[in-house]
Amino acid sequence: MPPHAPLLSLHIGRIAPLGPDGRLSAIHKPAVPGPLQLTRMGLAGDEQADLQNHGGPDKALHHYPREHYEAWRAELEAQNARFVPGGFGENLSTWSLTEDNVCVGDVFRLGGARVQVSQGRTPCGKLNLRFAVPDMARRVRESGRTGWYYRVLEPGPVALGDAFFLEERPCGDWPLARVGLLLREASATRADLAALAELEPLARSWREKARQRLSGSHMEQLQRWLRRVLPG
Repeated sequence: MPPHAPLLSLHIGRIAPLGPDGRLSAIHKPAVPGPLQLTRMGLAGDEQADLQNHGGPDKALHHYPREHYEAWRAELEAQNARFVPGGFGENLSTWSLTEDNVCVGDVFRLGGARVQVSQGRTPCGKLNLRFAVPDMARRVRESGRTGWYYRVLEPGPVALGDAFFLEERPCGDWPLARVGLLLREASATRADLAALAELEPLARSWREKARQRLSGSHMEQLQRWLRRVLPG
């Protein structure tokens, strides 16, 4: 990965109605120049409507790679006007950092703050409304172009033009692309799921997903064994 990646845009949003039914959301996040104070709960002025699934210490900041927009514009030409930075509700937009070269646990210096990669994004149905594509959440999940979240290790000011500098990489074997694939594909091995469940920098909710997958895998193996050994 590059030694640094400039912050190309900084985004915050307010809660507002979304879609024909007026569901409340803060997924629309216009660009702002900053500087903004980054606290352990996120950027000053940024809001989330669904606090059960968005925000919190492990999801204080959302990062979405700018190059993904090119792929979406190619796949969904009719929605090109919607595929612009901030469209996925991200706070941070860069080139050159993607799920392939960013790992769980990576610690970056960004302006006056330090942040750590905690988990990938779990796409929700609000993306369907945001882009007027009925299966957009599924498309995002299956593509792996989800973006990711940070926890804030050291609060501080962040502004347009600051850059991400990688300071620590404690989990170099766990790029976000690999983690996301293991948690959504049935072919994940028990060894990989067990390792994910104990991966300390990974957000607790995602470690629990790995444990649930591991438990499900165990039950499937037990059921197959019972079908082999029991008559009828």
